[in-house]
Amino acid sequence: MRLLRVGPPGAERPVVLDADGSAFDLSGITPDIDGAFLAGLDVAELARRIREGALPAADIAGERLGPPVARPGKVVCIGLNYRDHAAETGAEPPREPVVFMKAVNTVVGPDDEVLVPRRSTRTDYEVELAVVIGRTARYLETPEDAHACVAGYAVANDVSEREFQLERGGTWDKGKSCETFNPLGPWLVTADEVADPQRLALRLWVNGEPRQDGNTADMIFTVRQIVHYLSQFMVLEPGDIVNTGTPAGVAMGRPGTPYLQPGDVMELEIEGLGRQRQTLGKA
Repeated sequence: MRLLRVGPPGAERPVVLDADGSAFDLSGITPDIDGAFLAGLDVAELARRIREGALPAADIAGERLGPPVARPGKVVCIGLNYRDHAAETGAEPPREPVVFMKAVNTVVGPDDEVLVPRRSTRTDYEVELAVVIGRTARYLETPEDAHACVAGYAVANDVSEREFQLERGGTWDKGKSCETFNPLGPWLVTADEVADPQRLALRLWVNGEPRQDGNTADMIFTVRQIVHYLSQFMVLEPGDIVNTGTPAGVAMGRPGTPYLQPGDVMELEIEGLGRQRQTLGKA
């Protein structure tokens, strides 16, 4: 099923969509779709309530979509996780996952405005599969143990400022953590609905021009390997978000391709997980 949050920023309400797209209000069950809700999520029970008419219908036509996860504890990201993307940047495929963090307040709705930072010269785009954690992952024994820790999946845009990221010293975080730099959604698709997260097409367009066209089958490290690996270094908790890397086609990897400017429009999608659309503005 698809979980989402609708309404103005800071006042979103929780909603679930069933298989035919009908919307139901979750406010009687939970105040929000957050870590506490995801930790106790019982998909079968929720489906039963929908079938039996125990949830009120929700009219969400014309409403803003917020990020489908409220107040994530952390946003952990994996860099250079597609062989073609590593190649286009001139990097060797990593032997272990490249890990960095994004500030949690980068997370915005899937169609919210993305702001080009002040003094930016190289704002870039990255369509990514986001993994949303539903059970605590701490020192997992094997990658196979990771599956039980995943609540679901969503589309993420790991927007990046390349000069800040690569030429201003220190870690990548300063080029990744600018405000609005992690549109998420439109939905959180629960893990039972995604037969194989390693067989999903993902695409991105800028002003209607195709820029990225990849498949999660090309990841160097799979979703299960990533969650297992991260659990050896940090505790992943319900509501945390893990961005799993991007395929080739970013502006940094395409000589002569213009970086993002105010007024540009990004559109991105992942097979079965929905579509985003953002217009660029000025910070």
